[in-house]
Amino acid sequence: MSFLQDPSFFTMGMWSIGAGAIGAAALALILANTDVFLAKPQKATLEYLEDIDLKTLEKEPMTFKAKALWENNGAVIMAVRRPGCFLCREEAADLSSLKPKLDELGIPLYAVVKEQVKTEVKDFQPYFKGEIFLDEKKKFYGPERRKMMFMGFVRLGVWYNFFRARSGGFSGNLEGEGFILGGVFVVGPGKQGILLEHREKEFGDKVNLVSVLEAARKIKPQTSASEKK
Repeated sequence: MSFLQDPSFFTMGMWSIGAGAIGAAALALILANTDVFLAKPQKATLEYLEDIDLKTLEKEPMTFKAKALWENNGAVIMAVRRPGCFLCREEAADLSSLKPKLDELGIPLYAVVKEQVKTEVKDFQPYFKGEIFLDEKKKFYGPERRKMMFMGFVRLGVWYNFFRARSGGFSGNLEGEGFILGGVFVVGPGKQGILLEHREKEFGDKVNLVSVLEAARKIKPQTSASEKK
């Protein structure tokens, strides 16, 4: 048992434990930056989206079915993760830059939020050039809601998104729930269906604007009965 009295034995053991801990931490960091632990999004059906209850943001809110947003002309809809988030404000501004082209196509731009906290929606409106509605049951964030918790803060992609938005002059706050991931939809009128469904996979994972326009150009406006005659 003389080796127990040898200081080098304990030093070697401590180095082994330390190296193992560093290796485990490195492996965890690598895995956190892959899609291994990310919740896989479940695609929404048109029927699912049509049946969602939305509310207007007036003092006396009106409740209506979401299909009213795209029933006649289709629509581009942003499901906002958190209005006070500077990454969400960046994406809202990006989508709003498409509004002149969407207006030419006759396609409205909308957003839904999952809660009203203080003046967060009002403060979000300068970044978003469309109407905003409340989705209290968070249906646009489903059918299966996905969350990104603190793992998001060790993802290199998220940090890149942080720096990109900050360098673009966007700022925000920490008000409200911000872990349930959002997305963007392009929906055609009537039964044309969902033409684009972008699900945010991490904080600041923006939709591709070219893809939004390509999907919007596929929209075929509904023809009224009088026009058919």
